[in-house]
Amino acid sequence: MKILKVDHIGIAVASVDDAKKLYSDILGLPHAGSETVAEQKVTTAFFPVGDTEVELLESTAPDGPIAKFIEKNGGRGGVQHIAFRVENIEEALAELKAKGVALIDEKPRRGAGGAKIAFLHPKSTFGVLVEISERA
Repeated sequence: MKILKVDHIGIAVASVDDAKKLYSDILGLPHAGSETVAEQKVTTAFFPVGDTEVELLESTAPDGPIAKFIEKNGGRGGVQHIAFRVENIEEALAELKAKGVALIDEKPRRGAGGAKIAFLHPKSTFGVLVEISERA
């Protein structure tokens, strides 16, 4: 498996619109676009920072993973995951599984921007939700 870079850092927020004010208006980061990914029950907004991005994540449903994360965090958002870009996600998942890493996703699913994504279970990553992604 070859990790190419930190693809993005996912930050759970109650409101993407409210959080965009901090990242764009105050920090001066360009807003590269927003997208709703119905399958993930999330609306995202991306802010490029050098060769990586900050991804804001707002739940679109009370039972979505971001809503559950915020609830578990006492109603506060925060860093929800770190994503690494890989050359070949299928090979990376096979290698990680062979090495005993617990996977949330055994097969890639569609993420924002058309990326193929998969999550590793935090019990195998010292409590950090790790995403791997492949972009065309």
